[in-house]
Amino acid sequence: MMTILKRNNFSIVLVALFLMFSCDDTTDFNQYKSVGSEGWKANEKVVFEFDVKDTIAPKNLFINIRNNSEYAFSNLYVITELVFPNETKVVDTLQYEMADKTGRFLGEGFTEIKENKLFYKEKKAFPISGKYIFNVRHAMRKNGDVNPIEFLKGILDVGFSIEN
Repeated sequence: MMTILKRNNFSIVLVALFLMFSCDDTTDFNQYKSVGSEGWKANEKVVFEFDVKDTIAPKNLFINIRNNSEYAFSNLYVITELVFPNETKVVDTLQYEMADKTGRFLGEGFTEIKENKLFYKEKKAFPISGKYIFNVRHAMRKNGDVNPIEFLKGILDVGFSIEN
């Protein structure tokens, strides 16, 4: 009987420790938006709105991309725009590696769908509190073409997250 009680107490402590360490509150904002079954349309901005209250602690900002095997490229070019509450805008053109040299997609996932967590800004402290708007659009073109790819196939969802 005493062995059963000790085993139950140990199990309770183990579960409590697991819950305590698995419930960390490091994410301030995390949202995904689907781009549609036909693909990510050229010049279509994926828009995220979020409120900032903490103007002191630096945050890490990520662009999150879910892609599948229909994605035909080893990289991804995006144009981002961060709009501050005072309507100041910061525009960036960024390139990310999506596959290694052998063509194997990077990112997390056991199925054909891979999730890529791509750094947008590292240790960014927001200068003012209020409502911010972040938008992102793809800037992919085929070699020699001036116009963007009309529908970028293989991109399923675009996300944005802010972490402490």
